[in-house]
Amino acid sequence: MKNQNVNRFLIIIGTVIVQMGLGTIYTWSLFNQPLVDKFGWDLSATAITFSITSFALAFATLFSGKLQDKWGLRRLVAAAGILLGAGLILSSQVSSLWMLYIVAGVIVGFADGTAYITSLSNLIKWFPEKKGLISGISVGAFGTGSLIFKYVNASFISSFGVSTAFLLWGIIVLVMVVGGSFLLKEAKVSGESTAQAASIQKDYTVKEMLKTKQAYMLFIIFFTACMSGLYLVGIVKDIGVSLAGLDVATAANAVALVAIFNTTGRIILGALSDKVGRMQVVCGTLLATAIAVAVLSFVPLNFPIFFACVAAIAFCFGGNITVFPAIVADFFGLKNQGKNYGVIYQGFGIGALAGSIVAAILGGFQATFTVIAVLCIISLIIAMTIKPPHEADQVKESTGKMKRMQPGTRAG
Repeated sequence: MKNQNVNRFLIIIGTVIVQMGLGTIYTWSLFNQPLVDKFGWDLSATAITFSITSFALAFATLFSGKLQDKWGLRRLVAAAGILLGAGLILSSQVSSLWMLYIVAGVIVGFADGTAYITSLSNLIKWFPEKKGLISGISVGAFGTGSLIFKYVNASFISSFGVSTAFLLWGIIVLVMVVGGSFLLKEAKVSGESTAQAASIQKDYTVKEMLKTKQAYMLFIIFFTACMSGLYLVGIVKDIGVSLAGLDVATAANAVALVAIFNTTGRIILGALSDKVGRMQVVCGTLLATAIAVAVLSFVPLNFPIFFACVAAIAFCFGGNITVFPAIVADFFGLKNQGKNYGVIYQGFGIGALAGSIVAAILGGFQATFTVIAVLCIISLIIAMTIKPPHEADQVKESTGKMKRMQPGTRAG
């Protein structure tokens, strides 16, 4: 999708600015303890806020495509930026948990998810020939925003207190997302250009996609990838202390390592997928994750082993989050990519909760890692055998022709 009158580089810059602003929500863990100290709330009840944010983010992706059709990309992203900033600014005024759940959970999550999936899908449409690399740049910017603002928000909290930190954070994010939206331009994809760019026969609507077995197979793979990565992100410090015998300060450093390898995986594996194939990359990440969680479950841990496993899981999770938007476009076309990916993306929200539920039922890290390892092997088998709908149809058609051509084959 090239247009001589459009500077695609400016669209990349705008998307990167927007995504960096959106990625700052992954600094939420910095705010839990300061909120507990100020208001006397229970820590676990306070931490639920981010689970609400994650679910609202995933849920928003189901509706963002329709909103984009109605409002247009630039206006929708700008509105989402205003709503996101307003949610964070209002968080500086909360005095009860239910208020925090609504403004920092529901409002912030919904606004973030809306701008995330629409700006990401739009950028992929502008670069159909480099979907993996471009997805890596966009999703990598999201991770970079999280990494940078770990230090920015930590400084705000220590210098001004948690409430003022929310206020300053909200203002900055509002400026970033709204400002970046002015550089965006909506990509228009015709059926003909999509078929030429992605080598597919048709653009699937959501209803058509849900009639294919591939949609559910991709959902299982994405759910598995998200469950493994998100569960690790939430408990990496605790794993270091309880399983690897590290002191609290050393284990806490693993949180930063997860962010670094997560972001690195997004950029490297996104670009690699354009060269070696996206499902090949997914197969590699699933195998590596299965091995890493198996080691965490069954091998006596020290710091090098713990670090290697955590780095591998974070790297693979970042890569999968990056590659999947492009996979959905490869399988079901570019035209409705945002809406289609929004459905598959529900695996993120369910995966965010599944790890904690499994751990609560089975009673520990090691049992949960064993379950994740089994899921990774199942998903690996699916990834090795799955083919896009149009390729599967071609195989069936050619097989049918061969049978009809065989001597002695009778019709009917």
